[in-house]
Amino acid sequence: MEFLLKPLTYVFIQKGLIASFLIGITCATLGIYVVLRRMAFIGHALAHSALPGLVIAYLLGGNLFIGAMLATLVTAVGIGAISKDDSVYEDTAIGIMPTAMFAFGILLISTTKSFRDLSAMLFGNILGITNADMIWIVGLTVTVIAILFFFRKELELFSVDPVYAKSIGIKISLLRYALLILLAMTVVVGIQAVGTILTNALLILPVATARLLTNRLRDAIAWACFFAVSSGILGIYASYYLNCSSGAAIIIICFVFFLTVWLVRYFKKKFGTKN
Repeated sequence: MEFLLKPLTYVFIQKGLIASFLIGITCATLGIYVVLRRMAFIGHALAHSALPGLVIAYLLGGNLFIGAMLATLVTAVGIGAISKDDSVYEDTAIGIMPTAMFAFGILLISTTKSFRDLSAMLFGNILGITNADMIWIVGLTVTVIAILFFFRKELELFSVDPVYAKSIGIKISLLRYALLILLAMTVVVGIQAVGTILTNALLILPVATARLLTNRLRDAIAWACFFAVSSGILGIYASYYLNCSSGAAIIIICFVFFLTVWLVRYFKKKFGTKN
């Protein structure tokens, strides 16, 4: 019992656990639509595109959340605008905007003399969350979840069968922009936990694990939230006792969940008895 309770005596652990719950719920819920739309790399792209916004905010002494948000929103809108042109595919647009933004971020980092403070942007620091950060995380989480809830039917149909969705009058272009903007907001939340490098894994791994267990959307969301939140909690405990990176620990545990479920499913299919 002491093993579980001792870390909770520290305020930064308490904040980290609350944040991991909120971030896990947000990433897992939106990650379902990312996987259904087969946009697995867009979280990776948007996370990288946040880098120049983070660096500029850092250099100006501003709020890192606002800097990251502005950069990812610019990228999301840019991807939507470029892919609207039929001569440029959506996956191509995803490769254009974030690459340029990430290069710009690296250029800005090269002009600074200290890389120590910027390392948290790359690898996350969920145990260093401030009260101001927590307000942003809560606000973004509530906003994303609320929008996903009220437009869940349209998003589900758009993700599964966009042609039919368009035929019944659903504005596909508007939903595409909405999904990109929600992704931008979610990526900003995820960056605080696991950094720009690993955020996409937090969007994809819990969902991929859940999809191995069920094909029903609501059940998949529930399982994905369970894996994401559990990974966050276990990752924080691992970082406390093993003195390792919290962001990396969270993603490693996400991968362990996925690998375990995949192996059980594989061996069950291979060696299981047939009725």
